[in-house]
Amino acid sequence: MLGIGTLAKKVFGTPNDRKIKATLPLIAQINDLEPEFEKLSDDGLKEKTEEFRRRAKDGEALDSILPEAFANCREAARRALGLRAFDTQLMGAVFLHGGNIAEQKTGEGKTLTATFAAYLNALTGKGVHIVTVNEYLAKRDAAWMGKVFGTLGLTTGVAYSQMPEDEKRTAYESDITYATNNELGFDYLRDNMRSELSQIFQKQHNFAIVDEVDSILIDEARTPLIISGPSDDRSDLYRTVDTVIPVLQDDHFSLDEKTRNVTFTDEGNEFLEAELRRRGLLEEDQSLYDPESTTVVHHVNQGLRAHKLFQRDKDYIVRDGEVMLIDEFTGRMMPGRRLSDGLHQAIEAKEDVEIKPENVTLASVTFQNYFRLYDKLAGMTGTASTEAEEFREIYGLGVVEVPTNKPVARADEDDQVYRTAREKYEAMIEEIKKANERGQPVLVGTTSIEKSEMLSQMMKAAGIPHNVLNARQHEKEAQIVADAGKFGAVTIATNMAGRGTDIQLGGNVDLQVLDAIASDPDADPEALRSRIEAEHADEKAKVIEAGGLYVIASERHESRRIDNQLRGRSGRQGDPGRSAFYLSLEDDLMRIFGSERLDKVLKTLGLQEGEAIVHPWVNKSLERAQAKVEGRNFDIRKQLLKFDDVMNEQRKVIFGQRREIMEASDLSEITTDMRHQVIEDMIDRFLPPNTYADQWDGEGLYAAAITQLGIDVPVLEWVDEDGADDEVIRERLNEASDTFMAEKAEAFGSENMRNIEKQLLLQSIDGKWREHLLTLEHLRSVVGFRGYAQRDPLNEYKNEAFQLFESMLDSLREDVTQKLAQIRPMTEDEQRAMVEQIRAQQAQMQEAAERAEQKVAAEHGDTPQAETVFDENDPSTWGNPGRNEPCPCGSGKKFKHCHGRLV
Repeated sequence: MLGIGTLAKKVFGTPNDRKIKATLPLIAQINDLEPEFEKLSDDGLKEKTEEFRRRAKDGEALDSILPEAFANCREAARRALGLRAFDTQLMGAVFLHGGNIAEQKTGEGKTLTATFAAYLNALTGKGVHIVTVNEYLAKRDAAWMGKVFGTLGLTTGVAYSQMPEDEKRTAYESDITYATNNELGFDYLRDNMRSELSQIFQKQHNFAIVDEVDSILIDEARTPLIISGPSDDRSDLYRTVDTVIPVLQDDHFSLDEKTRNVTFTDEGNEFLEAELRRRGLLEEDQSLYDPESTTVVHHVNQGLRAHKLFQRDKDYIVRDGEVMLIDEFTGRMMPGRRLSDGLHQAIEAKEDVEIKPENVTLASVTFQNYFRLYDKLAGMTGTASTEAEEFREIYGLGVVEVPTNKPVARADEDDQVYRTAREKYEAMIEEIKKANERGQPVLVGTTSIEKSEMLSQMMKAAGIPHNVLNARQHEKEAQIVADAGKFGAVTIATNMAGRGTDIQLGGNVDLQVLDAIASDPDADPEALRSRIEAEHADEKAKVIEAGGLYVIASERHESRRIDNQLRGRSGRQGDPGRSAFYLSLEDDLMRIFGSERLDKVLKTLGLQEGEAIVHPWVNKSLERAQAKVEGRNFDIRKQLLKFDDVMNEQRKVIFGQRREIMEASDLSEITTDMRHQVIEDMIDRFLPPNTYADQWDGEGLYAAAITQLGIDVPVLEWVDEDGADDEVIRERLNEASDTFMAEKAEAFGSENMRNIEKQLLLQSIDGKWREHLLTLEHLRSVVGFRGYAQRDPLNEYKNEAFQLFESMLDSLREDVTQKLAQIRPMTEDEQRAMVEQIRAQQAQMQEAAERAEQKVAAEHGDTPQAETVFDENDPSTWGNPGRNEPCPCGSGKKFKHCHGRLV
């Protein structure tokens, strides 16, 4: 008897079927327009683009332009690449335009599919970003699909690491920009550390199409991108400053244990100036308030905090010559955790242990939160349906399975389960041997480098010739994958198995042609292609006769998606193929899900050595186990994201404020509001509301007016006046400080003052945000323990993070007001020194970002670890020569007429 759900599907079709059906009238409309667009000249295609742009600018919805735009793009692709898009590719593009994930099987042409949705959305003039998993694919796709966009009159750019800034700016200004997820994330962070609007790369986040969306938005989503630095070694400065603190008297500083704050008094500042001059840290004519003194004052303040606020064996301990912080809530040590902004180094100087260089987190973002910045997001992959719930809940993305252009002809065998790993591997080697003898190409999937190399040893012993593809051979990936479909080829691969490069039966013609040209540059490219295509046709026929690509997997992964991805390497575009999974009770997944019980059952049933259990029920049982693991991992990611979202909201506010400050030409109103708010807070603190005048702290208000506002006004007289009113005093302070700042603006010149205000605001925001990031990090590490007190850690985190954010904004206002009050016009020499200092800081920041990028790139296998030595006979060492530059081979021809010739 059929279940209600099954019965409903039979009558109404699945939700996916209904979505596919809804696109059919659109596809028919595009096909009807095809003859009309075939008649257009090359210029006619570009004129159509201009027409569509005008219509979009005039407010016409992109949906109504879609049929004509897709017909135009299909014709451009046919002319530029000789490829006429299938109806299923148009269907996938419709779903991409709708902000969905289009699940298309391997070999269905996702790269071309993306061009349709990208073209349509680029008509608004707001730019489209196409995201790939590595730089090789970004450059390849930009060069390949750039021909289509060029035929349509659009510009294409590619952003990659360590490219010149002006080139990268041009790439982002293009209609379509190809880039890796890492590069986009790092550029976003760098943009929000800039001080000028003209330096920003990513002007807006309009529409992104993420290729291999499951890899980027799920597998890599929890790894934040972090830019940290600069990390100068200032050990001598810390040690010298440390000798100053013990000679301070009690009246040189004021300690507020409640707020854990300590500051120098006026007497302390005077004493400090004299002491620092005596020790050679301040020039004779230099005061603490001069711009050049910033670094010294900062370190002295941190030294004071280290001595007066941090106690040994309470806040930290010294173990094996290292200062280890103690968690104030749990009493546990926090190994690896360090205080920022030189405070940890000040404590190390105090305890006379080795001082380690500073390492400050300047900015960080997760991919989850970066990609949610886009107004519209879409994705492509061969495997997304198993993670559909996560895509919908986290990113608001629907998953649509796009039908294949030709029916899948691959035979998927039931899993074979052996008792031991040894029996499993022996059975695999036997099966590979049989397939190899009949010439059937085999792709062997493994879960780790170690296992791929162990299988390789076993194959060598069995005399089976093969290639190995894992992270150690990543630079040969394209070549190994291109050869994996050849007659008799055996390839062992880890999970990286050729994302973005198809395994074509008989081998990859294009790569074979390029290799042939490289070995014989003088040969006629057309003749070479004809010969290779003829050879390829014979080879492909032999491979098809042998059964197509045979995928043999040595284990099931925790995620069904990875298994489906491996399986999907076979049977592209209606090709024959076969797939089988060989498992043992010693595999991780089987072991976790109760293989001991199954082992007893198999022994009872009398399973012999080398025999396997094969049944559809085993497949179902394993899939259920995988679904449980996937659900658990999703719950973990979802919980972590909820914490991330708190910081992300604050990040958006801060980065938004920075952007507004950079865009504003006059910030005097903002700084005046800040100053008046600081005065408001001072009045509330020293002249509390609902109190009598004899309870007021006039001396405290007088000192604060000098320190924070830079004005010496008769506050004590105002307070002692008959019928003194806090409102009147507030107005007098406002007026006095406004007059003081107006005089300062006149001394500097109006334009200079505006620039000073802008730079001070940006520097203060960046400094306070860095401190806030570290505080949030500390809060997050301890808030989990609130659960023991029956309090929800997430709510606790939200509440405290909000309070910390408010405190940061209060502190920011005070910081900016105080700095503006203390500045004075600089001499030309001082200005030059300041400019050099800023340039040096920017250079350090750039280096820090590049180091972080290189680290991530190395982890993802984007760049070889060692620098490649140039060899004119080896094209892989040439880098990226320009098309009009001389060919590196030394032929004297331009690159585009020699090795860069497009065949």
